[in-house]
Amino acid sequence: MSVAIVVLTHNRLHLLRRCVENVLSRTSELTQEIVIWNNGSGDGTAEYLDSLTDPRFQLVHHRENIGQNAYARAFELTSAEHLVEVDDDIVDAPPRWDAALVNAFDRLDEIGFLAANLINDPHDTTSQYMYGKTAHLYRVEEVNGVRLKLGPTGGGCTVTSRDLYERVGGFRQDPRRVFWLEDAAYIEDIARLGYGAAYLEDLRVHHAGGPYYAESPPEKVAYWTDYWRRVERKNAVKRQLLRVPFIRPLNERFGWFHAPTQSP
Repeated sequence: MSVAIVVLTHNRLHLLRRCVENVLSRTSELTQEIVIWNNGSGDGTAEYLDSLTDPRFQLVHHRENIGQNAYARAFELTSAEHLVEVDDDIVDAPPRWDAALVNAFDRLDEIGFLAANLINDPHDTTSQYMYGKTAHLYRVEEVNGVRLKLGPTGGGCTVTSRDLYERVGGFRQDPRRVFWLEDAAYIEDIARLGYGAAYLEDLRVHHAGGPYYAESPPEKVAYWTDYWRRVERKNAVKRQLLRVPFIRPLNERFGWFHAPTQSP
């Protein structure tokens, strides 16, 4: 087995440093390629990256921030059979976390996108949805000796295979947007081939996301503002449907849609 890791970063040196020291430095011998793509940072990120001496690191200093669109370009620079995304705000992971993730992935025939689980951090927005507002959407199930957390899956620290990646045409790119959910798009693409996504229940990493840890760039704020506006429109339609007699019990029986939830 071989593993290639890609990390994108933009103006979050304080988090990137922890990612390098507490996550990338704890990988196993399986990881031979680590691409760190600097999306036009102006906070000293370039100087810090140029000071690193790990021979596995390949550094790309891009002159502008192209956001998640850089994933496709960065993975083109690698050759390993397992492709791992690591967000620059993944700031802690156990030793040999990459081997644990890949070994579990290779035992799961129907999972094409496997993510490390998250520790419950009260300051991290993602884990607070997982353990708080949307906890009811998750369940733990054992598949071929691997404990999976099944439910909405994000791309903070994930693995897929190069074979599957190439079959679906890789990560999509969106020339109109800097920030968008490329992981959700990839999950949609592999679902068409019959593959699912899940968290590896027993591998937990620390995700330091949200305004407590770093100021959100305007592109990200604009994306989530529009996202929650669309969610509220859908929830309004759901509320109207649930007022129709018999719709609520039928929905509970057949699971047509989730009951409306409040936006943050």
